[in-house]
Amino acid sequence: MSGLFSPGWAGSAAEEATGDLAFLQALLDAEAALTRAQAAVGLAPSEAAAAVTRAAADATRFDARGIALRAREGGNPVIPLVADLTAAVPADAAPYVHRGATSQDILDTALMLVAARTLDPLLTDLSRTERALARLASRHRDTVLPGRTLTQHAVPTTFGLKAAGWRSLVLDARDRVAGVRAALPVQLGGAAGTLAAFQAYGGGEPGVPGERGVQGLVAAFARELALVEPLLPWHTLRTPVADLAAALAFTAGALGKAAVDVATLSRTEIGELSEGSGGGSSAMPHKANPVRATLITAAARRAPALAATLLGSLAAEDERPAGAWHAEWEPLCDLLRLAGGAARDAAEMTEGLRVHPDVMREHLDLTGGLIVSERLVAVFTPLLGRARAKRLLGEAARRTRVEGRTLEEVLGEILADFGESLSEEAAPEEAAPGEAAPEGVDLAALVALCDPTRLSDLADPTRYTGSAGTLTDRALERR
Repeated sequence: MSGLFSPGWAGSAAEEATGDLAFLQALLDAEAALTRAQAAVGLAPSEAAAAVTRAAADATRFDARGIALRAREGGNPVIPLVADLTAAVPADAAPYVHRGATSQDILDTALMLVAARTLDPLLTDLSRTERALARLASRHRDTVLPGRTLTQHAVPTTFGLKAAGWRSLVLDARDRVAGVRAALPVQLGGAAGTLAAFQAYGGGEPGVPGERGVQGLVAAFARELALVEPLLPWHTLRTPVADLAAALAFTAGALGKAAVDVATLSRTEIGELSEGSGGGSSAMPHKANPVRATLITAAARRAPALAATLLGSLAAEDERPAGAWHAEWEPLCDLLRLAGGAARDAAEMTEGLRVHPDVMREHLDLTGGLIVSERLVAVFTPLLGRARAKRLLGEAARRTRVEGRTLEEVLGEILADFGESLSEEAAPEEAAPGEAAPEGVDLAALVALCDPTRLSDLADPTRYTGSAGTLTDRALERR
């Protein structure tokens, strides 16, 4: 595999751990570990276990392409591999190769080995990403930028809170992946999940206790591979694969959230962020594309469909399924590659991300102060009542857009006019001006808002970030 159309995972640890040669080595490792486990519980000679282990130590000694072609005869690569491995060991060790196992025992165990060998570097890259985002969130705790909803400016937020949110998702992914990694099990059940052949070869009786019993064999097999001993054979109980699929798809999506934000905020007309080493174009020398974000986004868009195939394979009939199991192999490897490559790219993207606070500050003023309209509604409603406040701010917003002035300027004029009209409305000819106000209107407080300093403070978007700082601090407490 060259990865010509897979730049997201090409050259990554995930590519190395999931390639054909790596998978072949995992199959060989499973076969060797099974023989060693049988030797450990007295079901095989130690010399045979050593011979099988030596023969299985180097996958390059076997013809992966030939095994793949011969796999068509039996529907999986274990059958031809067992034949080749048996031929590669001394005659006295040959009877102990694959003894008592079924192809699915070896292939499922190899899948778990491949997953473990992919998830370990993936977790390292998630930790790199988390640390980079923690630094960004702390450094930019109070860096204000426009919050955007449905593509439009909403209210101000902080880049620290945004980065803390990305980090929270990364930690969620880490927790899921770490949980799955810790639970990856070996597979050992024999032909129909009863372990009957192992008992028959050992000459034992049902319920033989201790390390020399059949259950001791499963435990020994798990220890040999540093995987988990399952409660039951899981030939058609596909929880391990389903959990792995869900964790990988979630990881790709969690990293994808940060990636799409970075790509959006890196647009030429926005420019609030930029990747540390943007990619070039074959035709346009000026381009500095957010390539890491692009590759992560591509992985996030592909992952759910692959996970759906794996979750669909939960409906596996009988004690061994025809097709459901076979449908898992490629999607699972693809998911491991996509998530592993995305984690690698996310670490690089976040570690090199450049933040442009000056541009963020400029963008807060793009709407002439309308970005704080929510705050003004909250301030004016208790003074005017909801209906009057809505009319006043609606008129102020309209004039701000049409006249090309700031909300602060327009609102100052409207407030002055509005205050005068309310005074006239409140005071009949025989009453002193301003002596009374219409019901529900706090005229004194409204007049106070006409003070330029007070109005300027209310219209300042950097002073309307709510609990963003506190939320960022709280998010950064999570380890």
